[in-house]
Amino acid sequence: MNRASSAYPSGGKRPRNWRRLAAIAAAAAIAIAAVVTGALAAAGTLTGSGAADHSAKRDHASHIPAPANGLTPAQVAGAYDLAPLAATGITGKGQTIVVVDSFGSPTITSDLAHFDAYFRLPAPPSLRVIQPAGPVSAFHPGDKNRLGWAEETTLDVEWAHVVAPGASIVLVETPTSENEGTTGFPQIVAAEQYVLQHNLGQVISQSFAATEQTFPSTSALLRFRSAYELAARDHVTVVTATGDQGATSFKYNMKDLYTTPAVSWPATDPLITAVGGTQLYLRADGTRRKPDVAWNDSGGGKSIAFGRPAYQNGVQALIGTARGVPDISMDGSCGSSVVIYGSFYGGGQWKPICGTSVSAPLFAGIVALADQYAGHGKARGLGLINPAIYTIAARHERGIVQIRTGNNTQTFTQHGNQYTVRGFTAIGGYNLVTGVGTVDATYFVPELAKLAG
Repeated sequence: MNRASSAYPSGGKRPRNWRRLAAIAAAAAIAIAAVVTGALAAAGTLTGSGAADHSAKRDHASHIPAPANGLTPAQVAGAYDLAPLAATGITGKGQTIVVVDSFGSPTITSDLAHFDAYFRLPAPPSLRVIQPAGPVSAFHPGDKNRLGWAEETTLDVEWAHVVAPGASIVLVETPTSENEGTTGFPQIVAAEQYVLQHNLGQVISQSFAATEQTFPSTSALLRFRSAYELAARDHVTVVTATGDQGATSFKYNMKDLYTTPAVSWPATDPLITAVGGTQLYLRADGTRRKPDVAWNDSGGGKSIAFGRPAYQNGVQALIGTARGVPDISMDGSCGSSVVIYGSFYGGGQWKPICGTSVSAPLFAGIVALADQYAGHGKARGLGLINPAIYTIAARHERGIVQIRTGNNTQTFTQHGNQYTVRGFTAIGGYNLVTGVGTVDATYFVPELAKLAG
C-alpha cells in the first residue's frame, strides 16, 4: 500500500490500532466523482442512486455536504448485494447489534440521526447507550484520545446500521481506554458480561485488540476470555477487527512495531470471528470496476497464544498447529474508505475513515441479517459461526467470494533502521490476509443461517 494515500488517527497514544482517517482526495484509488444519495429506504428496499446535489439540504439540521472521497451506504449496499435481501424484508428486523467502545461518543444519537436523514436510511428501532462498567467522564474535544474513540464509535454505530438498518443497536461505553496489554480489558469484560447476562443482543462488534506479545503472559491473556466463553454458551456471535499493521503489530508503547510477525487478541481467540480488510473498486452505483483485493495493512497471521481450532483443520497445511486469522474479510482499505458524520468536534463534520474497524461492524451487520433469516429472536442468535464459515468456503458456495490478489507484508523504518516483516499472500482459498474471502450477502446470509442455525 502507498502510505502517502492514507492518513492517521486524530492523535493521542492510540485511539485505535487499526483505524485510520483517510485524508484522501484526488490521489485516492477510488476517486468518486459524486456522492450517491440512494440508500436503503425506510421500507427496507434499495432506492435508486445518482449524483448528489450538494447545494441542497439533506435534512433540517445542517447544510454540510458529505465528502465525495468516501463510499456511501448505497455503494456499500451495492457492493455486498444487500438489495435482494432487503426486498424480502431481511434488514436485521428483530435483532440487536451490540457495539463496544472505550468512552463512546457524546453526540452519537444526533449524529446517527443526521447520517440517516442525509442518506435516506430509516432510523434503527432503538439506539440505547449504556455504561455498565462505570460512568464515562466528561468529553473534551481537545483530548485527542477521546476524540479518536468518538470517531471509532461513530464509525461502528453508523456502518453496522448501514448493513442492518432494521436492527436495534446497543452502544456499550466503557470508562477506560483500551491500549496494549491488559489495559482497559477488565472494564470491557465486565461490560460484555453485563450484556450477555441481560440478553441484550445477538451479535457483538468489537474494533479493538492488543498485540498478543504485549500481555505479561499467555495466562494473563486467557484470564480475559470469560465474556467470550459466555457468548459461545449463549449463542451470541462476537466479531473483531484484526488490525491495521499487516503482518506485524504495535509494541506496548503503541508507537513501535514488532520486527517479526505478530497478531492481536481478541481476534485470535477461537471463540471470535476475526474480520480482515479488503479494498473495493466501485463505480458510483456500487458495482465493481474490478475484483476486490487484499488490503496491504490488513492484520493477519498465526497466534502464539491459541492452537488451531477444529474448524480450521481443513486449512492445516497453511496454518500448522496455530490459530490463524482472519476468518473472513470486508472493506477496510484507505483506498475505499467510508464516510462518517460527527458533531463532537465542536461542529458537524463528514470524514472519510478506513481500517479493519470498518470491516468488523460491516460484518456484524451481515450476522444480524443472518440471525433474522434464521428466525432467531432476542433470546438466541447464531452463536459461534466460524465452523459454518469454513464449511461454506470448503463447499465453494456462492456466498463466499475468494480474494486472489494482494498481501500484508510490511516495510517500515524504525529508529533509523528499515525492516520488512514478510506477510502472506491472497491467492484464492483460505489465506492469512483475508481468511476465506469476502461475501455476497444475498447468498451468504441464507447459507450461514442454514449451517449455523
